[in-house]
Amino acid sequence: MTDVTSDAAATRLRRSPLHERHTAAGAKFAPFGGWEMPLEYAGGGVLKEHTAVRTAVGVFDVSHLGKARVSGPGAADFVNACLSNDLRRIGPGRAQYTLCCDDATGGVVDDIIAYLYADDHVFLIPNAANTAEVVRRLRAAAPESVTVTDEHEAYAVLAVQGPRSGELLAALGLPTEHGYMSFSAATLAGVELTVCRTGYTGELGYELVVPAEHAVAVWDALFAAGEAFELRACGLAARDTLRTEMGYPLHGQDLSLDITPVQARSGWAVGWDKQAFWGRDALLAEKAAGPRRTLRGLVAVDRAIPRPGMTLHVGDEQVGVVTSGTFSPTRKQGIALALLDTDAKLADGDEVEIDIRGRRAPLTLTKPPFVTPSVR
Repeated sequence: MTDVTSDAAATRLRRSPLHERHTAAGAKFAPFGGWEMPLEYAGGGVLKEHTAVRTAVGVFDVSHLGKARVSGPGAADFVNACLSNDLRRIGPGRAQYTLCCDDATGGVVDDIIAYLYADDHVFLIPNAANTAEVVRRLRAAAPESVTVTDEHEAYAVLAVQGPRSGELLAALGLPTEHGYMSFSAATLAGVELTVCRTGYTGELGYELVVPAEHAVAVWDALFAAGEAFELRACGLAARDTLRTEMGYPLHGQDLSLDITPVQARSGWAVGWDKQAFWGRDALLAEKAAGPRRTLRGLVAVDRAIPRPGMTLHVGDEQVGVVTSGTFSPTRKQGIALALLDTDAKLADGDEVEIDIRGRRAPLTLTKPPFVTPSVR
């Protein structure tokens, strides 16, 4: 992500309905998935925002995330025949992590959260940059009875994350007792919204899906009650360090059209026993043959900070490339996700070297997550 430095650049980007609130809070903005979104806020920065989520509670505006609705008779069965995970594993009122894969190659078009409302109603939250393509593919495949609607700008999404997130929402009269990856309807500040026990940080947390025109009222209500719980506004830079500590993949880096769920070790999000889903044949073949590379975790031995695109070596042999890398505020050391060649036959505990502008630094293979999760 890079800073937005001109009005001309900003006019080409969509803005959250909370943009004025972010400006007032001293946000530093950056382009992300076609949106101008807060990277971090004045008076804190990434480290304080990251720490707030690990120790108290933070709120992220993630309204740039896509929203699409699939409705009509057989909508759930249609989605299930397209996306990778098996909606039959859950029931109405539950959400599920799933993948939209390319039918020919098995590469990942996007990773998505699917909200199952009923057999005839599924709500999808894809990534910002991929929403139009996901909607296009679903529309092209949909039978006449099923309607696919792009509602990208119709809703805001607020992620309330951290060990005190439940206390904050309970103080506002919102439901907090539902299980992980389940959702329910609620009202806050006179606004009807959806509360889902999901997140991207590894902490206890909730995501509020709010009609865009009422986002400010909900944001203000959160902060009116939030001081008692040490609530802090958090930007996308902290969201990235938090998700990397958990080993959660980011589409475009750890998942992509060139990186399949088999390579990314995301096979748990594939309904292998389903008769149909996009990419099924290609993924079954790759799974049977074994992938040529796999996503692994790395921890720096010294003060090195791995970054995406840096190459990894064993002696004179290049064995992989970093896909996500950062400084871990929790561990106080560099961590990374990397695609490593399976032919290198590396195991957890082995060391590889990273090339940092011609200097080699050691890293140890480690199975993510890099911190103990508290999401459940």
